[in-house]
Amino acid sequence: MDLSPVTEALAVKSFDKIADICDNLMLQVASEGISFHDDWPYAIHLLGYFYVDDCDSARFLWKTIPTSVKESKPEVVAAWRIGQRLWTRDYAGVYEAIRGYDWSPEAKDMVAAFSAPLLHLQDINCSMPNAIPVLFFVEDVYTKRMFQLLLSAYSTITIRDLALFLGMTEDDATTYVAENGWTVDTASQMVTVKKQAVKREQKVDSSKLQRLTEYVFHLEH
Repeated sequence: MDLSPVTEALAVKSFDKIADICDNLMLQVASEGISFHDDWPYAIHLLGYFYVDDCDSARFLWKTIPTSVKESKPEVVAAWRIGQRLWTRDYAGVYEAIRGYDWSPEAKDMVAAFSAPLLHLQDINCSMPNAIPVLFFVEDVYTKRMFQLLLSAYSTITIRDLALFLGMTEDDATTYVAENGWTVDTASQMVTVKKQAVKREQKVDSSKLQRLTEYVFHLEH
């Protein structure tokens, strides 16, 4: 079984293409009657769906994964734990699920791109006394989604809730939104959202579900 297209996409960080590549390969091997379950990159496949915000397909895939695979590959279960949190809109739980597992090298970059640590503190020159810390924000996919959700749904929000949504400490969360023009009132512990025009792109791709349906058909016949 040739999984090189998946490996190549991971190598160049084309994470938005992973789900489609896996879908097509799975349909191909299933139609050819090739036994693939033990070697299939289910965790990567699930993460690919999460990356493009396709929880429906991820849930469908999870149901088709053999119990033996779920029991023998903890990373698959760890990946689906993220999906469970996404499905129930447990936003803070998404970050907990991500940070609660020691991901393989293959999955680590993808998980980081989906929801990397939201900022890194790095000294300009660690050998210099009183070096000034610099904030390097990593605007990952999931945090961007949460930021847009807050932007569209709230006019004000408590600092505590803001931190939960963004998966950060309260200090880091307020710094993050302040950089985006939001007003932070530490006295009242409230944040005022700076409204702006929000562009949302929605792609309805029924072919994904069709491919998975065909795959299940091949398994059952």
